[in-house]
Amino acid sequence: MNDEKIRLQFHRKRLHRQHEDSETVVVDELGLKHGRCRADIAVINGHFVGYEIKSDKDSLRRLPEQINVYSAVFDRASVIVGEKHARAVKSLLPGWWGLILTTQGPRGGVKFTVERKASLNRSVDPFSVAQLLWRDEVAGVLEMLGAEKKTLRAPRKALYHCLASEIDISELRRQVRMCLKARTDWRYPEPPSPSVGLSRPCAK
Repeated sequence: MNDEKIRLQFHRKRLHRQHEDSETVVVDELGLKHGRCRADIAVINGHFVGYEIKSDKDSLRRLPEQINVYSAVFDRASVIVGEKHARAVKSLLPGWWGLILTTQGPRGGVKFTVERKASLNRSVDPFSVAQLLWRDEVAGVLEMLGAEKKTLRAPRKALYHCLASEIDISELRRQVRMCLKARTDWRYPEPPSPSVGLSRPCAK
């Protein structure tokens, strides 16, 4: 099984309720830390939930860095892994990360088994969460909070620092979730595959 087959089946079998929920946004390839890495699948509702896919055909070379970046942003995170890499992946994961094993049946169907359920991340980085916003979004939140016009003209990095220090992490996450869920342009690199049968935004 390759990454794409696992991804499509995970959307269909495990995320169908989230796709049907008007209060939830499911995003493929969500950029984190301005392109430092991309989350294979992100679910945005009352929490940020991230999924990284590692099929048997994938390398684990980048996984430690991906774990660090995911851990700075997501409230919960899991790796969806094939049997080949399951033991190695488990040894790399922090205790709060989830592990979902994927296997293929005799007729080609994909089965997902939760080997370890994800728990809550206690070390989210406020600046990394703020970086999920586009510049106009972070400026809009700061303006709503009463920031001066001079502050709103600052470079993007300074705006992120300002927002991260202006409000506590709980409110910051809430504001960021609201902005992401309100987006009408997720900058599709290409239209979602019609074979999926689901609406799956792809973010840059």
